[in-house]
Amino acid sequence: MIELPISAVVVALVAALLAAGAELLHARRVKRLAPLAFGPTARPSLFARAAPTLRALAFGGLAWALCTLLVVEPRRYSGATGAAQLTQDPRHIVLVLDVSPSMRLVDAGPQKKLSRMTRARELLESFFSRIPLELYRVSVVATYNGAKPVVIDTKDLEVVRNMLGDLPMNFAFPAGTTKLFTGLEEAARIAKPWNPRSTTVLLLSDGDTVPATGMPKMPASVRSTIVVGVGDPTVGKFIDGKNSRQDIPVLRQIAARLGGSFHNGNEYHLASDLIADATGLEAEDAWERLGEREYALIAAGLCSAWLALLPLLLRLAGTRFRPGVPGNSVRNAASRSDGSQAGAAPRRAAAGAGVP
Repeated sequence: MIELPISAVVVALVAALLAAGAELLHARRVKRLAPLAFGPTARPSLFARAAPTLRALAFGGLAWALCTLLVVEPRRYSGATGAAQLTQDPRHIVLVLDVSPSMRLVDAGPQKKLSRMTRARELLESFFSRIPLELYRVSVVATYNGAKPVVIDTKDLEVVRNMLGDLPMNFAFPAGTTKLFTGLEEAARIAKPWNPRSTTVLLLSDGDTVPATGMPKMPASVRSTIVVGVGDPTVGKFIDGKNSRQDIPVLRQIAARLGGSFHNGNEYHLASDLIADATGLEAEDAWERLGEREYALIAAGLCSAWLALLPLLLRLAGTRFRPGVPGNSVRNAASRSDGSQAGAAPRRAAAGAGVP
């Protein structure tokens, strides 16, 4: 709901009243010359009769728009603004990152020349570039055969980038099999005290053996979950005597059981629609995000265009009366005159010769 500045409303009313008074004075003058301008009926078209009211409203709207632009401060998208909004209504992103040794296999990316961890970093960079990071705090949970929170609620993206680089976090765990459920359980524990629907959980992995039971239940603070797979889903790489590849059915099953979305990130980045839906960035309608200044700019443009085009529109559609003799009538009259004169000459000649 837009709160209109009182001063701008007063100026708009004054401008509209002055314009209406000028239109009344102009109407009195036009009334005396109406037969010359509008023909024998002395009545303009319906559009011309509505033009004075529309012009007065346009002057009022333009005055309101200019005063609003003069008074209302423009929006500033700075780090300070983002920090203030972050303090009032914090949002969170929890990254559950698979750091098992298989994530260092090279079979990811469109050309399949990147390691799975490098591809995960590319996907996260693309993700972070399309959200207002000044409104978010990021937490990272490393998972292998257990889970360890690496950083909680940081606003420094460089810390996250450092962990997604060549940091061998798998050495923080004893050797074993991957257990993604432990990472999800830790993410749920971290997000539990936060505000409802303020958290997006992002899981990046190449797959895991998922048991039929034991799926962690996400708290009310989790708005959505995105499961992103990396690695070649068709041709695997051998590690520790096993053929490792992106296990799409398992990752899709995890996403379904969490009520979230799955994305195969081996070749394509996350879709913008998916990011907007998961983070709630497009929850508001586009018109609802417009403020006083935006509406003032729209009003100024429309009113100015209307006032500029109105004389031309009145010239074209103000009346159907067109004074003067049409060109076709003039030509027909001239042709008839020439024909009568040409026929009269033989008759005069015949009469002079005595021909009856």
